[in-house]
Amino acid sequence: MGDVAFASGRQLDVICLGRLGVDLYAQQIGARLEDASSFAKYLGGSSANIAFGAARLGLRSAMLTRVGDDHMGRFLLETLQREGCDTRAIKVDRERLTAMVLLGIKDRDTFPLVFYRENCADMALCEADVDEAFIASSKALLITGTHFSTESVYAASSKALDCAERHNVKRVLDIDYRPVLWGLTGKADGETRFIANAQVSAHVQRILPRFDLIVGTEEEFLIAGGGEDLLQALRRVRELTAATLVVKLGPRGCCVLHDEIPDRLEQAGLHQGVQVQVLNVLGAGDAFMAGFLRGWLTGGDDEHCCRLGNACGALVVSRHGCAPAMPTLAELDYLLHSPVAITRPDLDPTLERLHRVSVPRRRWRQLFIFAFDHRFQLLDAARQAGADPARIPLLKQLFVRAIEAVEADLAARGVAADVGLLADERFGLDALNAATGRGWWIGRPVELQQSRPLAFEHGRSVGSQLLAWPQEQIVKCLVQFHPDDDPLLRLEQEAQVKGLYDATKASGHELLLEVIPPKNHPTARPDALLRAIKRLYNIGVFPDWWKIEAQPTEVWARLDALINERDPWCHGVVLLGLNAAGEALAEGFRQAAASTTCRGFAVGRTIFAQPARAWLANEINDRELVAQVRATFEFLIEAWRQARA
Repeated sequence: MGDVAFASGRQLDVICLGRLGVDLYAQQIGARLEDASSFAKYLGGSSANIAFGAARLGLRSAMLTRVGDDHMGRFLLETLQREGCDTRAIKVDRERLTAMVLLGIKDRDTFPLVFYRENCADMALCEADVDEAFIASSKALLITGTHFSTESVYAASSKALDCAERHNVKRVLDIDYRPVLWGLTGKADGETRFIANAQVSAHVQRILPRFDLIVGTEEEFLIAGGGEDLLQALRRVRELTAATLVVKLGPRGCCVLHDEIPDRLEQAGLHQGVQVQVLNVLGAGDAFMAGFLRGWLTGGDDEHCCRLGNACGALVVSRHGCAPAMPTLAELDYLLHSPVAITRPDLDPTLERLHRVSVPRRRWRQLFIFAFDHRFQLLDAARQAGADPARIPLLKQLFVRAIEAVEADLAARGVAADVGLLADERFGLDALNAATGRGWWIGRPVELQQSRPLAFEHGRSVGSQLLAWPQEQIVKCLVQFHPDDDPLLRLEQEAQVKGLYDATKASGHELLLEVIPPKNHPTARPDALLRAIKRLYNIGVFPDWWKIEAQPTEVWARLDALINERDPWCHGVVLLGLNAAGEALAEGFRQAAASTTCRGFAVGRTIFAQPARAWLANEINDRELVAQVRATFEFLIEAWRQARA
């Protein structure tokens, strides 16, 4: 397929026209959909899954469809944008709601599925939504079969094809046959994949001549060609179109047909699938298409295109969900070059990690974090001031106001930076709620303060607590860890940290580990911190962030080398304060100035200790508190910036 001549100089690789909705996936594997008790929310819809997967694989993809003017529509837009998918052509429909699907995984052969698509937004796409210049900006246009099933979407899809033909845009059809969406089954029967229907076959056959590449399963080519025999159906399709035909054969792989249909499909050459244990077949075809397009649009031959498509499909069938299960190029490279066959991708720790860290993630700028997750320190301050501890939550809300003011000042001065906070649940829940949703860096502690060995505030079942946390909140854990601890103490601490790391992998939250080797440890070696971090890497803990004390310049060089060697995906390090004086922290910033992994600071008591004491004692008011906190926070920011100038 490497001889396909795509137009040059195009802004986009592929525009996907079709379904975009919300998938609500039952989280209880093996339960009937009737018995599901909780659901995970994902982006869904065949075209959208393909656009999402193609973007994740580095293609410049775009969606052409509609969403409702609702929370779910905004969720879908933001999800596509985070993945790098162009959303300019997604219209917001103010009359209709965003489409939704309920899905379950009963067993390896049973996947109950209910479409909630009555008069939904994406099926209201019309000719006026199709802009010719936008279509002309792409190398290829992909349309799925559902968007030929009603008069309105048929007209819109036909106009898009007209534009594509005029501007040398290659046209791709994913047959994507869902009988329920053609009105051939009961409304709740979204699971049925094939019902022969002469009218649908005739309808599809009208559009086949307009495509350059047609992709479908065996059942989908049966509906496209009509009849009950696959080869007969393929020959009927070939009579109508000279397009390249790609037949997906499930775990067996796929075959590519450029010319006449052979007597046996195997004569065309079978491109072997990747053998894995299946959890969920939903979304596998969309993943195949995303991988195939990656090869096709970058000049790959049949073997390369099919290899990528088969590998993408294999990874997605081993995972929960459709769009979020889509792999990255790093995952494909690992899977396809593994010296041993990986039949359980879901249990492979390297693949699991790559799927967490090689997907598009927010790129943080220099970080200025106000840490006020302190609990007993502020309780002591309240007692000393004779203040009611019930005032502490209000104090922390005032801290949020100070961060707001600092953020506004940085923006007004054109300083490229991100602000954030560390706040606790006990006294800072209102502050956390006020900060969430702003795009700030937000950390939330789980450790029981001063515990050694490490213990968690809500007991050992920390994973169950994370279920209620917003995804943007970062799990922060302080551990007083020394590599030369007594073996029993060290093993207990390591087990707790490893358990927490596993919990964050399951919940999808990022993890910040704050590592402080005890100062009074009998083994007083200057490399204790480096050895502690290396030990945690050795036991398989790879936090997204590290939080440490200021270090000499030579230690930063060694720390950079360690992190870059062991975990190049790590976001980086933030510096803690330990109530040090401002000038002492400024010196620490200067020592870290050459570090490539130190991303900023997370300082607390240096900023709030004195003004908080005065406020609790009613010596200053709210406005004065905010002003004093802001002044010290901004002093530290300027010290950081001068060190990095």
